Amino acid sequence: MSAVLQDPQPKTPAGVVVTRTLAGQEQLLSPAALAFLADLHRRFDPIRQQRLQARIERQADFDAGALPGFRADTADLRNQQWRVAELPTALLDRRVEITGPTDPKMVINALNSGASCYMADFEDSTAPTWDNLLTGQRALGKAVAGTLDWMAPDGSKHYVLKPFEQQAVLIVRPRGWHLDEKHVLVDGAPMSASLFDLGLFAFHNARALAAKDRGPYFYLPKMQAMEEAALWEAVLTHIEATLGITDGQMKVTVLIETLPAVFEMDEILHALRKRIAGLNCGRWDYIFSYLKTFRRHRDRVLPERAQVTMTQPFLKTYSELLIHTCHRRGAHAMGGMAAQIPISGDEAANAKAMERVRADKLREVRAGHDGTWVAHPALIPMAREIFDTWMLGAHQQSVLRNDVHAKTDAELTEALLKPSLGTITRAGFENNVEVCVRYLAAWLDGNGCVPIHWLMEDAATAEISRTQLWQWLHAEPPLHLDDGTPVDGVLMERALIGLPGKFADRMQLPGAARIPEAIEMLVALTEKDTLEDFLTLPAYARID
Repeated sequence: MSAVLQDPQPKTPAGVVVTRTLAGQEQLLSPAALAFLADLHRRFDPIRQQRLQARIERQADFDAGALPGFRADTADLRNQQWRVAELPTALLDRRVEITGPTDPKMVINALNSGASCYMADFEDSTAPTWDNLLTGQRALGKAVAGTLDWMAPDGSKHYVLKPFEQQAVLIVRPRGWHLDEKHVLVDGAPMSASLFDLGLFAFHNARALAAKDRGPYFYLPKMQAMEEAALWEAVLTHIEATLGITDGQMKVTVLIETLPAVFEMDEILHALRKRIAGLNCGRWDYIFSYLKTFRRHRDRVLPERAQVTMTQPFLKTYSELLIHTCHRRGAHAMGGMAAQIPISGDEAANAKAMERVRADKLREVRAGHDGTWVAHPALIPMAREIFDTWMLGAHQQSVLRNDVHAKTDAELTEALLKPSLGTITRAGFENNVEVCVRYLAAWLDGNGCVPIHWLMEDAATAEISRTQLWQWLHAEPPLHLDDGTPVDGVLMERALIGLPGKFADRMQLPGAARIPEAIEMLVALTEKDTLEDFLTLPAYARID
């Protein structure tokens, strides 16, 4: 009797094609894992496509002059008394959260940082190269198992995890519904990047985290409507049933970072009520969404980015409404990110930057937020000291902000839509150009989180700069700088010509070799008659 020959390569499930191959990826993308992902795609991608089409139709209404507002068909839901499910112990105290990409060194440093939670970000701070995505999934899997370590390339330092009890609570952010994962095709179509990121992490780690009563926990980005939250609810319920973990075990925090979503916070909480832990003020994407929503509204053009701060009335109202809505429903109201990072070599400049961070965190805790974000470990002690001083318990859900509740829907709508006043300076215009070029060059080179002028720039902050440039250049009647200079193609060309003088040592810049490509892309994007929805969509076609 002859022996049966075994195929040394596990077979890919029918209809699934992985277009790239990296050493060791078969451990992550096993036949079982790919079958799990394919099932998610086939069940839920048709609904995702419907939701994306609804976004297009809604934006067309805004372009035609319509304004966002509270939904009439859900007024009863907003007026009813209900609360979300009880929060798990691990998510009761979230006073300081650190965010960042998912490379091994960052994962170790973030989990060891002393923060309450670490948001491992596959979205705005990760350029989604195939290598980055799989490296991140592998690093997070090893972190969950407690086996992650990293050696500096020169062998000078070995990074290891602290004991589990001393680590920050891990929260994973998948990419948004609008993004595809082009490296995995199911029945000839690219997977949803959201389903790939969350599904692959859950497949490998959900049971282990559930056994430790640590979730798994997720941050869900860039939703625009309650129906998109309901889609996430269906996905998560299906994953729990498939993996055999308790219904509602997987908890989520939703980033309120689009203008339409701020009018549906009650509805989003309700759609995810058995698993939602809170909402977060994703301020930078929120500003980007305001710009994008009103791209054709000449009367709602915002001033340069540096002048659009959280003390502006439309952003202050957004923050306070989020606090009121969350606390009324028993959820956390998380604050946002201050983009400043420590400045080395200039004590005076560093002191000013840190004072801006301190003022921002003090504003958040006094307003009633239950926690805040930082991008750099060095800012954790300051943020923690401020929240420890002003927030004596684990959270501030007792701060109901009834002053917000006293306003009518019409009054809140007017406040949320009112643009901030200010100017556009030559320096502000040129800074937008520089940030776009430098960030896009780094992103194309595989780096999604880039320090520029002592601010930590990610996709959200780059999107503000890019969208402002487009809106300023296409405004009718034309805009002018504060010195009277027309904002037009000539000004843009001069800013691009002046870029080399801003690069003290061009070859030391992240993605230096791709600066010409980034300039070419920025010119094309700003000259188009229609604003591209996301910078990362055309850029994604250019990376491996």
